[in-house]
Amino acid sequence: MDLLLLDLVIVLAAARLFGALARWLGQPPVIGEIVAGILLGPTLLGPLIGDELFGSEMRPPLQALANVGLVLFMFVVGLELDQKLVRGKGRIAVTVALGSTVVPFVLGCVLALAIAGEHVGGDKTLPFVLFMGAAMAATAFPVLARVLTDRGMQRITLGGLALASAAVIDVLAWTVLAVVVGIAGAGESEGQWKVLLALPYALVMFLVVKPLLARLVPAYEKAGRLTPGLLSLVLLGLIGSAWATEWMHVHFIFGAFVFGAVMPREGAERLNHEILERLEQLAVLLLLPMFFVVAGLNVNLRELDLSSLGTLSAILVVAIGGKLLGSYAAARTQRLPKRQSWALASLLNTRGLTEIVILTVGLQKGVLDDELYSLMVVMALVTTAMTGPLVRRIYPDRRVARDIAEAERAALGATAAHRVLVIVPDPPAEQAPLVGLTTTLALSRSPSEVVLGHLRPYPAGRLEVGSGLSSELAELAETLHDLEALAGSARERGSETRVVSRFSADVAGELPELASGAQADLLVLPAGVPGYAAVRDGAVCRVVTVASLPVPEQAEPGSEPGPVAVRYGSGDDAAAHVALTLAMLWNRPLIVTGGNRASALAQRLSKLGVAAGAGAIPEGALVVAADTGTAPEGAHLLVRAEQDPDPVDWAEAVSALRAPAPQL
Repeated sequence: MDLLLLDLVIVLAAARLFGALARWLGQPPVIGEIVAGILLGPTLLGPLIGDELFGSEMRPPLQALANVGLVLFMFVVGLELDQKLVRGKGRIAVTVALGSTVVPFVLGCVLALAIAGEHVGGDKTLPFVLFMGAAMAATAFPVLARVLTDRGMQRITLGGLALASAAVIDVLAWTVLAVVVGIAGAGESEGQWKVLLALPYALVMFLVVKPLLARLVPAYEKAGRLTPGLLSLVLLGLIGSAWATEWMHVHFIFGAFVFGAVMPREGAERLNHEILERLEQLAVLLLLPMFFVVAGLNVNLRELDLSSLGTLSAILVVAIGGKLLGSYAAARTQRLPKRQSWALASLLNTRGLTEIVILTVGLQKGVLDDELYSLMVVMALVTTAMTGPLVRRIYPDRRVARDIAEAERAALGATAAHRVLVIVPDPPAEQAPLVGLTTTLALSRSPSEVVLGHLRPYPAGRLEVGSGLSSELAELAETLHDLEALAGSARERGSETRVVSRFSADVAGELPELASGAQADLLVLPAGVPGYAAVRDGAVCRVVTVASLPVPEQAEPGSEPGPVAVRYGSGDDAAAHVALTLAMLWNRPLIVTGGNRASALAQRLSKLGVAAGAGAIPEGALVVAADTGTAPEGAHLLVRAEQDPDPVDWAEAVSALRAPAPQL
């Protein structure tokens, strides 16, 4: 007994210490807890100290306590599984989940067939192959939720889609695992007929037990709190359900998970919150860390040799490659942008908790041997540890903040219009070509909004009541009249337009603040405005610098419209996209110049039905170029991409510009 208590002290202390270290490194605590178990086991301590502290006689009681923690944890997972996630995302979530499950599952089965002779034999081959497929296809829903919550991504569309897809993957993975466990246990005495009770058990849980559990809600409301009697009923049902599935040789984790899934949802928010509050403290703080440390104790990296490293490499390639490619391909079939598709695939590559649970089941059922179990645990650690840094690189914090702001505007009922801000210089009456250009760019998307920003410097000297004040007010009224006339022309073309104008003591100093406050998707900026460099450098959106005026938006009557030309090179998608927008909406030909990449883009656009060609820039062309800090000779518009830009999907860009056709 004294050794058991000492082991508990060591295990819990190591779990808390390494869990905190993992959190400090930006990783889920489960990684630290598993590493703690590996270090406490034979990998570091070796057979002398390791066997003395955690010998064969101490493993069963530690495993028993860990299994109790696993029962509570799986109940919590089932209880917290939001079934509305799938309903909210529908076809996309199911498609991504299928791609994220089928591809790694098939690759895992192929790998298992290749290595089965080294690790299993006889009647274990089929369950081994299916088990490896299920293990490769798993996604850790709880760890994924933690990764998303840490960055606030659960509030944006990408995060919601990832959670919905992971929920579907969880159902598929547990279903396959139940089949594997049933097949693995079918050869045991008494197991052949008990496995057949799994389907009737599930029907009873959802059709009988679920309505009975709904009666907990009025009992809780009557008592006003979670009484010991109500909590005892929940625990009795939970343990009874776990026992039933274990007796049927379908493993106790399924009974715990299903019992959590059939707990009441409607009107039971407070009841479930109190249940979670009571059980999570015991499960998360004490028993669950013990489960992961004990899982690490079973890992022995000392016994791995060069052939094991080859197997580990194959496991990592199949696990990571299958998840990323399957999820990405499925997301792209649903027309998700490339960046979002890669971010979603990286999120679904998270394994962590779920993977360790699955591997432990495989070890207990004899489907995995000790060597392969150790290699698969390493794979779970690698895939979980890489998720956070990889997603942060693909989808940086700026993108997340931008998406959160859009979600908040949508929640407040604000329009999600494509907002274009143009800084209107003095005198406003002469800026019709500038506003016309801005309106055209705004109308590339629908709905759209044009904001005319204008700061007028205070007159020299003090303003006093008298004749001077009257002239200044008249001048301001004339400016507002000119701005409203420009706004009217934009409204006539179908874009919502508003004017932001005021006096300023420091135009150059206040323009960056005006541009930032507008939260625009596109900024049109004349090169000569006061404080130009500060406004341009402070903008996070795409910036179109108008280097020369006038910019004729329409050809003279009876004349051929002049072409739009773009100087195209590496990383110039933003400039080419602006040129394409102007060419299509003005009904002009597009000339792409800049070498082989320019010719390839011109050919691609031509195949999409755009009047595009490559070659020299003709006289009278409106020239667009990438903004590299210096203006190329002859360029009219310089385009700087927004921060963290997505690559342009040219087929989608052309399709969006064609329908619906803006009123020009």
